[in-house]
Amino acid sequence: MPRNLSAWIDLCILLGASFALVAVLTSLNLYMGAISAVIWFCLFIFSRERNHSREENFEAYSRDLIRSVNAVTGYAVKHLPQVILIVDEEGNLLWTNKALKHYVKTSPMPEKGTPVQDFWPNLPAKSFWGMSGEYEFTEGDTPFRAIYQPIKQEGDPKPLMAFYVMDMTGPAMLKEVFLQSRLVLAFIQIDNYDEVLPGLSEAERTALLFSVKQKLESWAANIGGYLRQLKDDIFLVVMERRSLDQAIAAKFDILDQVRSLRGSNQLPVTLSIGATVSDAQSVSDLGTQAQRELDLALGRGGDQAVVLADGKTQFFGGKAQAVEKHTKVRARVVAHSLKELIDSSNEVLVMGHQNEDFDAFGAALGVIRMVRHSKKPVRLVLSPMNEGIDKIIDLLSDYKSLFVREADVLETEPVNPLLIVVDTHIPHMTASPKLLQKFGSRVVILDHHRRSETAIPNPLLMYLEPSSSSTSELVTELLSYYDDNLNLARLEATALYAGIIVDTKHFSVQAGFRTFEAAAYLRRAGADPVVIRHLFREDYDTNIAIARAEANSKLYDGGLIITSIPETMANIQVIAARAADSLLAIEGVRMSIVVFQLKPDAVGISARSSGELNVQVIMEQFGGGGHQNVAGAQVRGTKLPEIVEKAAALAEEYIKENG
Repeated sequence: MPRNLSAWIDLCILLGASFALVAVLTSLNLYMGAISAVIWFCLFIFSRERNHSREENFEAYSRDLIRSVNAVTGYAVKHLPQVILIVDEEGNLLWTNKALKHYVKTSPMPEKGTPVQDFWPNLPAKSFWGMSGEYEFTEGDTPFRAIYQPIKQEGDPKPLMAFYVMDMTGPAMLKEVFLQSRLVLAFIQIDNYDEVLPGLSEAERTALLFSVKQKLESWAANIGGYLRQLKDDIFLVVMERRSLDQAIAAKFDILDQVRSLRGSNQLPVTLSIGATVSDAQSVSDLGTQAQRELDLALGRGGDQAVVLADGKTQFFGGKAQAVEKHTKVRARVVAHSLKELIDSSNEVLVMGHQNEDFDAFGAALGVIRMVRHSKKPVRLVLSPMNEGIDKIIDLLSDYKSLFVREADVLETEPVNPLLIVVDTHIPHMTASPKLLQKFGSRVVILDHHRRSETAIPNPLLMYLEPSSSSTSELVTELLSYYDDNLNLARLEATALYAGIIVDTKHFSVQAGFRTFEAAAYLRRAGADPVVIRHLFREDYDTNIAIARAEANSKLYDGGLIITSIPETMANIQVIAARAADSLLAIEGVRMSIVVFQLKPDAVGISARSSGELNVQVIMEQFGGGGHQNVAGAQVRGTKLPEIVEKAAALAEEYIKENG
């Protein structure tokens, strides 16, 4: 231990000053100087010995303290509740403290040289060699966080790694409590309120609505939520995330409970629910998002719950058919709004979905008639593949100057254009997704498919009516309200009539009274059944392909039948659709799926349902959509056999869950 220089220097200064006084005293009186010198010498000896003694005592204290600190440090490290692992380059254990025994189920404790993954398989210690950072893993039911860093020792040719592993059970439980207590807002609407009450007496209306409210209150109370009625047909539920999880686990059985309620007219009451979980946004933003989810549920036909949680949208229900609206007020309002948009535009572009069918093409021709009646320039953008409508295009020789391709439009810069999209509302399924990007601020959507989560954003006007049989039916109604002086040409009426026939399977599927009213309007306008028969006649090869697809089909339990068409051929989408319709006609079949090779790099899926099952939710898993009874999708980058296998698995799971 070095000398305490500060104290010794202070003493030397005092002794020096005293010695100077002794020298002065000696010069004045020799006798008194001698006595003073003796006293100074004794004081010097005492000070030196005293300082030496203090140094020895301090050294002894320091040695004892270091020994104690080392012992305490060693004890503390060995008995830390945090696990410390020292491992070598191969991930083998070299040393650990005693805390490890609380988390390792094996006995005895792992010995030196034991690979870390032998007792903690989910901690890949070898993978982190030479790095610093954190890693979270779980062993059994215990979550851990490991902080790792290299151990640097001078002169040590073999470096090591240290892992400081903490039990995160407490923080994980706290996080779970927080997540489960997050605020959830849910809007509930009786989506067929205007359809289910007409024809009921006042007492029956009151009793039916009271029963609905009673079931909603009971459901909310059971899951720990608070229900508040905002309007006659709209309710608000405030709950926590744990309550929402209960509702999800029960697959929103309140939909089935309310659907069982019927008045004397025997129409079931259906609900639409939009719910979202708070994720650090304000309550105002949370309410706005919940309203969007409710709008999405209504746009998909109602009778379902749409939940946005953890950044993912989930759908529940959707078992009931969309109820046909008795009033045409909305059609009249939309027709007038569409007319205003067309009149305020300098040019109008119309397009349907990729590989147009009769419904998309007929609806597009109907829109073209509106635009031409308003004396505005109009063009129809066709997709690269449209073999299914070749026959009707050949008949429309006077219209061919209006038909263009994507490249023809992208090269131009129209002033104040309007883009009208028919028979689809999903961006990547349109005839030209690039046009959406170019004219995205001025888009109108006319569609009869159930609303998809990936809808075209922020259109000027969106008219989605899932209860309608076809987009051609929607456009026909708009034509009747667009202008009293508007007259359809014979081939235009025939094209619209063909669109209705295709989507209703000759008026056998989802054909309501408004469908027949639209058909009657078109027949009066000159729709020609002879031309329709000509359009729907199929050649020999098409019939052979359909028969081959039916022969290769496989029947599953629950009424599911699946087949595939691995060969690419002309008019393949029409063939697949016909095959799906034909398979659905088999006794006991409730769902048919046809997977076909659309292009060398694309696989198409055509799905049909008898009405008991919802094929739309299955096609949405492939990025497609459609109706409850008719849906489809296109998949790129995946082989056809893989799509067949996945479609079968999803359909079987859906049938198992929904009966």
